Amino acid sequence: MQVGVGLPSGVPRTHGQLIIEWARQADAGPFSSLGVVDRIIYDCYEPLTALAAAAAVTRRVHLATTIVIGPLHNTVSLAKVAASLDALSNGRLILGLAVGARREDYQAAGVAYHTRGQRLNEQLATLRELWEEQRLGPGAARASGPPLLVGGLSDQAYARIARYADGYVHGGGPPRTFARAADKVHAAWHDAGRPDKPQLWAQGYFALGDDAIEAGMHYMHDYYAFTGPFVERIASGLLTSPQAIAQFIRGYEEAGCDELVLFPTVPDLTQLERLADVLDSLGRRPGGAHS
Repeated sequence: MQVGVGLPSGVPRTHGQLIIEWARQADAGPFSSLGVVDRIIYDCYEPLTALAAAAAVTRRVHLATTIVIGPLHNTVSLAKVAASLDALSNGRLILGLAVGARREDYQAAGVAYHTRGQRLNEQLATLRELWEEQRLGPGAARASGPPLLVGGLSDQAYARIARYADGYVHGGGPPRTFARAADKVHAAWHDAGRPDKPQLWAQGYFALGDDAIEAGMHYMHDYYAFTGPFVERIASGLLTSPQAIAQFIRGYEEAGCDELVLFPTVPDLTQLERLADVLDSLGRRPGGAHS
């Protein structure tokens, strides 16, 4: 299993230069990917713009959206931006899409919330068609476009993955939750007659050091406030020690995850450095190898 790190672009009041320096240092460290998340009504950066900035100062890491809320974006524009970013990064883009769960983002974008699943299905089919037929330029690094991941925990999401995507991205939680979802993804993949295996991605959140835990917990409560009483359970999953991170990584690896992206909850370069130290102590190397 490979281990990536999220950009702090989803954390409020993050300075743009910090995002660029974070990307630069992550590319030199023991990480395989840089991840971003997507919101509209929130103090955060537009995800593909953040990845474009990261692409300019990195050479090695994959650039992953985990996820972009597909139905909030015009499909042709999304295809154009994704192909451009893939070409600029020499084929390092991984495009993860999902429907999202926050109604306020849909209201702000003027997009119907109740049709978001159907819209994402149509979008996934159209994206692949536009890339394969080269109806817009620049051409992506691969003829079929960048790899597509799909998130979600419904039967419709698993069917969507099997029909349109290259793999699955899990939104977080304990490894056992991921394992159950992965089993359903594999079943849908098999039922659809797909060869090989789907890529399996997942994510978690971290705040390392006594000076960061309070701020990290505040971010978790703020970002997931829309879940109501479930926010406490989500926030309790924040990884706040090297031991917790090691256990989390081990659990996801045993559950069959291919790539685990750990997102910061505090926008400070010391967080990236502390996480790199943890991975180094575990014998992790760029590209996911470990001793």
